Amino acid sequence: MKNYAKLLMVSTVFAVSLNAQTKDQMVQSIMDETYKNSQLETLAYELMDDIGPRLVGSPKMQQAHDWAVKRFQNWGIDAKNEKWGEWKSWERGPSTIEMVSPYAKSIEGMQLAWSPATSAKGLTADVVMLPMFKNKEEFAAWLPKVKGKLVMVSQYQPTGRPEYNWKEFATPESFEKMKKESADASEEWRKSIAATGETSKSLNEKLEKAGAAGIVSSYWSRGFGVNKIFAAGTKTIPVVDISLEDYGQLYRMIQHGKTPKLKINAQSKDKGIAPTFNTVAVIKGSEKPEEYVILSAHFDSWDGGTGATDNGTGTITMMEVARILKKYYPNPKRTIVVGLWGSEEQGLNGSRGYVWDHKDQMPNVQAVFNQDNGTGRIANISGQGFLNSYDYIGRWLSAVPKELTKGIETSYPGFPGGGGSDHASFIAAGVPAFMLSSLSWSYGSYTWHTNRDTYDKIVFDDLKSNVATIAILTYMASEDPEKASAERIKMPINPRTGEPAKWPEMKEPTRKGGLD
Repeated sequence: MKNYAKLLMVSTVFAVSLNAQTKDQMVQSIMDETYKNSQLETLAYELMDDIGPRLVGSPKMQQAHDWAVKRFQNWGIDAKNEKWGEWKSWERGPSTIEMVSPYAKSIEGMQLAWSPATSAKGLTADVVMLPMFKNKEEFAAWLPKVKGKLVMVSQYQPTGRPEYNWKEFATPESFEKMKKESADASEEWRKSIAATGETSKSLNEKLEKAGAAGIVSSYWSRGFGVNKIFAAGTKTIPVVDISLEDYGQLYRMIQHGKTPKLKINAQSKDKGIAPTFNTVAVIKGSEKPEEYVILSAHFDSWDGGTGATDNGTGTITMMEVARILKKYYPNPKRTIVVGLWGSEEQGLNGSRGYVWDHKDQMPNVQAVFNQDNGTGRIANISGQGFLNSYDYIGRWLSAVPKELTKGIETSYPGFPGGGGSDHASFIAAGVPAFMLSSLSWSYGSYTWHTNRDTYDKIVFDDLKSNVATIAILTYMASEDPEKASAERIKMPINPRTGEPAKWPEMKEPTRKGGLD
């Protein structure tokens, strides 16, 4: 009996030693493949440059889904496109904006998403500026004047210099003066829009019904040369967004009694209704195939740029993680799923659709790792309200080399994310899902939903760091002998209601969108 116990102890020590050796070898293989054989730049070129922006429902979105399926299959990974709904389909075409009076000049700008096209000859009309209103009556009296005109609907920005530039070079007095004047002007503009009884979203529709020929906006993103590009909000008249610089010139001309005239030629195509998908890739588990580790990133983008950092970087990161794991970890203990979600930008629709349509999977998910905030290194991981997240996240992170984790801050147990990105869809279903938050790289001002979100903004060294980190986390989560606890925190009292805050609720996606 003593000999048997001794043999069992030796076997156990040997197994532990072998497991540690296997883990070290796997980590080293992941690191070597990440840094010596990276496919990130190729994937980035193919997705951002060769395909381009991925507006939900658009032909480019479908092209991207088909590309991703083929890429996964070429790596020996099963993949398919899963339909979750339908959306208005629109295709961007060439567009030009020119000032033709008081003199000829090219204007920097572009159509907004889902904007109606002009005729083949284009549209030429005088430009008028939305004035300041005190009440609905003033707005109603002015509204007939827009008939046949191009209406400027954005706040005038007297400075195109971002705040950091002022802070560096201006006197303290001048800097504070600029900030106060800017804040006062924004508040005055907000009150004027509120006085019309409209919102920034409904205003375009109101102007369209009043007979405006088109709408000109300028949604400055508070950085040099960047504007945010969203949806048109009209059914029959074109909407263009132009640079702060050109918008300001048109405004000042009007203020000085001149009437500029623009010619807009925008050849977009209304393609009707298109099916919408998630691309889902699967590396089947060998020991616990009915348990899952999910790699999550949204595939769609707005289309001012090419959707490079929102969320092309998250997409190619998860694809590269899958490629490496398939090469060195082809028979994971748990099933590894890569979800590239559609229509995150319109309300997490793709991931909500996946969660809703795969409810039976949700109790068996070990963890979801989601990335969706730019090109930077992972800087923060929150426990998202899962009580014991410190235990298993800490255990998995311990295998990641220190040079990758030294800049990562963790906070446990945290609070559940209710929106913002696709991890929230899983959290609402009670699944341990974690946002791998990244360093900013001026994401909010310069690339998030802007006309400058392009390939050249990608920092590949940081992406490689994320690939290695996520691949190791996925390996550890798959190998963990324990099922990760989904026990939730007791939610705190909401000070506004005096009642306990509620855990986010599962929501079905918008299955048919873009038709309002």
